[in-house]
Amino acid sequence: MLGHHMILIGFMGAGKTRVGRELADRYQKELIDTDQRIEAIAGMSISRLFEVRGEPYFRMMETKVLEELLHLEAGQVIATGGGLPMREENRKLLHELGTVIYLQVDAGTILQRLQGDETRPLLQGEGAEEKIHALLSNREPIYRGIAHRIVKVDHRTPEEIADEIVQSMKKGEKT
Repeated sequence: MLGHHMILIGFMGAGKTRVGRELADRYQKELIDTDQRIEAIAGMSISRLFEVRGEPYFRMMETKVLEELLHLEAGQVIATGGGLPMREENRKLLHELGTVIYLQVDAGTILQRLQGDETRPLLQGEGAEEKIHALLSNREPIYRGIAHRIVKVDHRTPEEIADEIVQSMKKGEKT
């Protein structure tokens, strides 16, 4: 049983939701996906929300969702949106929520996984590869800086990644 929340962060396409589902199943908990929660509150997809209300509004909603999660029973598995940790206030809230696990993925894997995915508003239009490299180089230091654990996910299944996370949590390892 988890003592506090387990929070998965990382770039889009890192597998936060899939790994989160695997962990939630193992701990017999519900997966809380911040993007799905925002879609439910807004009554529209993230892409549509970006289009209608803009990125600043979306980022404010991410913060509100984190604030709500502070009131949950301990032990939940939380998967976050890729840009959520970029706001300082969100980083503080993540640490209040529990153990932050960074699912580290390289740009090549991201490109492969997100090829043809039209649901990612920050990658729309030309130059997706350049956008990924720019966003990743900007976000990587933030992800590393707030993570209690870093798990490399390239060429690994969600089950293998979850195995590593569970083992590191049992041992109390810090990376």
